[in-house]
Amino acid sequence: MTKLDTLLKAVRSSVENNTLLRITLGNKRDKAADLKNVYIKPAMIKDKLMLSFVYRYPTKDITKNFLLSDALSEIRSSLVKVFFNADIYTVSQTLYFSADAAGKEMLVTKPAASAAPVLTHDKEKKRLLNSSAIWLRELGITGAEGNIKKEKQHKFKQINRYVEIIEGILQDVKMDDPFTVNDMGSGKGYLTFALYDHLTAKNIPAQVTGIELRKDLVDSCNRIAEKSGYAGLCFVEGSISDTAIDKVDMLIALHACDTATDDAIAKGIRAGAAIIICAPCCHKQVRRQMKPANALQDITKHGILLERQAEMVTDTIRALMLEAHGYKTKVFEFIEEEHTPKNVLIVGTKSMSAENVRDLNFEKIKALKEMFGIKEHYIETVL
Repeated sequence: MTKLDTLLKAVRSSVENNTLLRITLGNKRDKAADLKNVYIKPAMIKDKLMLSFVYRYPTKDITKNFLLSDALSEIRSSLVKVFFNADIYTVSQTLYFSADAAGKEMLVTKPAASAAPVLTHDKEKKRLLNSSAIWLRELGITGAEGNIKKEKQHKFKQINRYVEIIEGILQDVKMDDPFTVNDMGSGKGYLTFALYDHLTAKNIPAQVTGIELRKDLVDSCNRIAEKSGYAGLCFVEGSISDTAIDKVDMLIALHACDTATDDAIAKGIRAGAAIIICAPCCHKQVRRQMKPANALQDITKHGILLERQAEMVTDTIRALMLEAHGYKTKVFEFIEEEHTPKNVLIVGTKSMSAENVRDLNFEKIKALKEMFGIKEHYIETVL
């Protein structure tokens, strides 16, 4: 039995006994080859015990999952043709395998003490994002080793919270193939990349487009998307109001300023979007008009209270307008206010609404406007 055979036997035994922690293949035989390393760990995928391989390239990672017998064949082939070294970490021991160009093999075994591995499963992940993703590194959230930078902990938490919300919304939505998404005002692309990453991780064919006015951000995000190997993700230059959208499954507008949120909602309604998600920013258009001729005068005469009241009224009318056009709506906190005051999320999911329900919502909007002395909400003009 060769030392490679002994190594593979130890791998099989550790997988079957649930003691394997991880495997690293490295020291490539062809120094000019693009493939740098392969990282392997056990994973439960659709109730099957498999080995998950992450192939690390300079500009992208490729993940493949194998049943044990196929995984062992893949490891053998890699150590014969691609790499010289393998490190196998188990609960009880660590095995170091090396070979040279002449075929001479060496296997060293050392004792190790570690906890039993926790097999990964989509439903059990506390974090839905893989911190080793290229786009997180390129956007400055993580370092070279995939560690989350101390000053970016809040941002990473925010991004994960966003993905958790999307995950919950998608559970009750029938998705087309491909599932099309427009992210209006995508900015630096943090949440656009997170959404595409999550959809592809769940094997959902997706075409995600980030729309951003600033050309430098568009160019930067397209470069990162290409580097990450995200073929279904692109960024285009344009404004929310001027970008034409014929049809889309999900429309997102996070922190679109003032009436840009209304433009986005209107475009989503016209495009027949199954899902519309908005995180409003600024509420100037309504705030300038608010002059109630009733007891509310005592609230709106104070600047800070006027601002908060304007936010509530503006977003309430937006939610009612979505409901009038056949959407079920939810309005809730996006993330904790300690991270950002712009933390309200309006989510509309398409449903059927009776004509009397439409009329009732329009009457509610009319009553709110009269109560606060508002002549017109901008969303009425664009719809």
